[in-house]
Amino acid sequence: MKPEGEKSRFKTLFLLLTALIVCGMILSAGCTSSEGQSKTPGFSSPAGKVEVYHFHPTHGCRSCTIVGEYAEETVKEFFPGELRSGRLVFDHINYQDDANAELVNRYGVTGSSLMIGVYNKTTFNRESNHKVWYMTGNKTQYMEYLKGVIDLRLAGDLS
Repeated sequence: MKPEGEKSRFKTLFLLLTALIVCGMILSAGCTSSEGQSKTPGFSSPAGKVEVYHFHPTHGCRSCTIVGEYAEETVKEFFPGELRSGRLVFDHINYQDDANAELVNRYGVTGSSLMIGVYNKTTFNRESNHKVWYMTGNKTQYMEYLKGVIDLRLAGDLS
């Protein structure tokens, strides 16, 4: 049997290590989440169509509103030609409205999100972009990041 002092030190060390592991997982979740994202390098040619949808509830919070506003501003500022041609589509979609059920189901939406869908001849890839939520405090960073993601998706790069 271990002496009380050694048990206490072991317990403290165990709790400290557990806390560090949990904190590390929480801090890295936004940067490494791959839920809904493709791990394939991309299509062999540019995408035929890219959709960017801001899914929101009927009554969204301020962060949800900012995610949608910045996304809309990004596509309008950097991709006006692609929007006019229909190669890039952007819209705000209320995921609680039954009229949007087909789109909500296609994207697998369960809550507020910024979803990107990429179409090529026979393939559809969807992803939920989580990183934008961590950039709502810096509009310039948000817009530069999202522009880069959309540029890649238009080129057929799903990485």
